Amino acid sequence: MKRIILTTAIAACALAACDSRRTSENTSPSHGYPIDPVPFTAVKVDANSFWGQRLKASREVTIPLAFGKCEETGRYANFEKAAHPCDTFTVGGFSFDDTDVYKTIEGASYLLQTYPDERLTQYIDSVLLIVAGAQEPDGYLYTARTMNPKHPHPWAGTKRWEKVEELSHEFYNLGHMVEGAIAHYQATGKRNFLDIAIRYADCVGQAIGNGEGQLKLVPGHQIAEMALAKLYLVTGEKKYLDQAKFFLDQRGHTAHRNPYNQSHQPVVEQSEAVGHAVRAAYMYAGMADVAALTGDTAYIHAIDRIWENIVGKKLYITGGIGARHQGEAFGDNYELPNLSAYCETCAAIGNVYVNYRLFLLHGESKYYDVLERTLYNGLISGVSLDGGSFFYPNPLASEGGYQRQPWFGCACCPSNISRFIPSLPGYVYAVKDKDVYVNLFMSNTAELSVDGKAVGIEQSTRYPWDGDIALRVSKNDAGDFALKIRVPGWVLGQPVPSDLYRYADGKRMAYNVSVNGQPVSGEPKEGYITIDRRWKEGDEVAVRFEMEPRLVKANDKVEADRGLVAVERGPLVYCAEWADNDADVLSVTIPADSLPEFTLVKRPDLLHGIDQIRLKATRPFTELPPRMETITLTLIPYYAWAHRGEGNMTVWLPERAGKRTK
Repeated sequence: MKRIILTTAIAACALAACDSRRTSENTSPSHGYPIDPVPFTAVKVDANSFWGQRLKASREVTIPLAFGKCEETGRYANFEKAAHPCDTFTVGGFSFDDTDVYKTIEGASYLLQTYPDERLTQYIDSVLLIVAGAQEPDGYLYTARTMNPKHPHPWAGTKRWEKVEELSHEFYNLGHMVEGAIAHYQATGKRNFLDIAIRYADCVGQAIGNGEGQLKLVPGHQIAEMALAKLYLVTGEKKYLDQAKFFLDQRGHTAHRNPYNQSHQPVVEQSEAVGHAVRAAYMYAGMADVAALTGDTAYIHAIDRIWENIVGKKLYITGGIGARHQGEAFGDNYELPNLSAYCETCAAIGNVYVNYRLFLLHGESKYYDVLERTLYNGLISGVSLDGGSFFYPNPLASEGGYQRQPWFGCACCPSNISRFIPSLPGYVYAVKDKDVYVNLFMSNTAELSVDGKAVGIEQSTRYPWDGDIALRVSKNDAGDFALKIRVPGWVLGQPVPSDLYRYADGKRMAYNVSVNGQPVSGEPKEGYITIDRRWKEGDEVAVRFEMEPRLVKANDKVEADRGLVAVERGPLVYCAEWADNDADVLSVTIPADSLPEFTLVKRPDLLHGIDQIRLKATRPFTELPPRMETITLTLIPYYAWAHRGEGNMTVWLPERAGKRTK
């Protein structure tokens, strides 16, 4: 079959992690969360803004690239081979390569929902014909086995489900298939992908469960839990929610018990984040979804405990998670090395998913403090500014050798970025009854439903480059409602909602809020300034968060950061990189006897427009006698490093000579 190759721009849009719209022909159940997500189609991000540039790169480069790589690397060919199996086919690659196709369709479907594109629709339909051809009569769809049943992928096992708790990824493939199919159905109204996913979900449901003759197995790599909960919302079929809960409840009770994939004990008994960081984050997000839909508070208590462990002991200053290359895993408490940090891009995406869901459950801004830190630092560092190359790990220091790649053999991170970036505008606002939460700051126009009535909001800001935000009520059919504006933790003097990091200068940034020029008084409650009034069209809210460079120190229990400092400004973590400095950035020292004087330098010509930070530092003078030389050190936002070649980089800087980043 000839497939259409995408060469023109695909338009950008976004999807809230849990779309509150009802998309089934029948009445679908509620998402269950106390707070309603705002549909991604309701938020239009300004094309000339920080995030507008990222969305444009996703639309014009990332998703077309991902589709092209799926074709170039044989992802589509796997489905074609599976439609005509042969014992001479050599099954290579990874057992989860099918998911790169599903994830890219998911991201492209988000784009279609805001910017219909018939050419893109036809392209996806041509791919789905190939996918459908690979599905077996009972719904099973797993090319790693089906293309050569006599000699399947080495991770697949000799029969269905034999290695599903280890390496086969059969349930992982199901999860991404369902998520992609739902996005495609919502975008087009077509069932061609949704029906494929439903048939595979039903195949799994018939084989796996508590019934007579069924197998009691759980996913080796979690995500099916999230996807099946969403499938329940779309179809109204409770069996999918039951399957998701079965997968969670059986974890820790099957023969396979391993901290690597969080199967070492029942999920409700867990209190520490361990093992593979992506698997863990996906499981925690799935627990939140199932808890919201079933009311199982034991899940919520477990996630709350695990979140406290992550934020208090296992979170990088960039919002990254996963300290170890071995097993792509969380380390021990306070084990946060920098040169060897893993911080997989997929794990950062998972961290956003978890914190978003915890906000929807609890309504506290601390979850968005973590989400924002991850988003602006450890997540978008995983994709180049032009959208065409990617990091798998995101270390906090480098001795060279790191460059983003256009694709990987294990391509989970590029395809995950393909589906995440278009979803971003769905995270800006949320609604609960007559409360409107403003959680992220970016220029946009939004159409919200507040208590069933239409409300329009226009937001204008240069955030993250400054802390001035203007909000204008452009439409109001709801009368009185409460606008809840998040005051970020970095404004209130707390880098993260724990004692893991602290500001070294002891300052607390000023902030003020006004309505139509009149100051709003009151302290934030649960991290929000609340303005409750009868709004009129044209009412304007002005928010100003003081934003200046700050020194950050880690808890002394973090051995890798002891005696080191980092620099932040607003939500951005900064780093020193070779390209901006004559000195070796891994050998410079920040004088500890006084706080440095920072100079902010605007560089619209550099790295798609950034603000640099400059400060005095010292470096060893190479001539005898040994002494320290004062230099000017230039810092750039961490997300922008490694765009100008390979070289040294560090986030953490020593306060005394001889101390080195680990």
